[in-house]
Amino acid sequence: MKKVIYALFLPLVVVSGLVFANREIKNEVSKNSSPKPLTDPEKMEAVITSLSLPSGSRGGFGLMVRINGYDYILSFGRENANEFQQLHSLKVNDKILIRSQSVFSGLYTPNYSFAIISGDYVERDGKIIYKRAPRNGGC
Repeated sequence: MKKVIYALFLPLVVVSGLVFANREIKNEVSKNSSPKPLTDPEKMEAVITSLSLPSGSRGGFGLMVRINGYDYILSFGRENANEFQQLHSLKVNDKILIRSQSVFSGLYTPNYSFAIISGDYVERDGKIIYKRAPRNGGC
């Protein structure tokens, strides 16, 4: 009887160890996959990965983009009238150039864990498809 119990208990211990080891490896990979701060936010090449923001976001109009292998939220803010009309023509896998005055690489929310880039200027195939209007009375 003891041999049967040992025979059943041993595979359970081995499988539990493998599952636990696999979980630790996945945790290490996810810790290393956080985006690096962008050092030159002035001109960035990006590929569109999604035309919508992650669920639960309330940041207005935005896209998901990949820059240097990391995913970011490209945020444009609240949509007014036809301000973002040309941006709606973008498709997944389109390559765009982004210029931004502010990159919030450390800004994360509980809803999603992507760095946020403010979209000030977007260019596709050498044509400007969006340029943020300068603020009146601001710095």
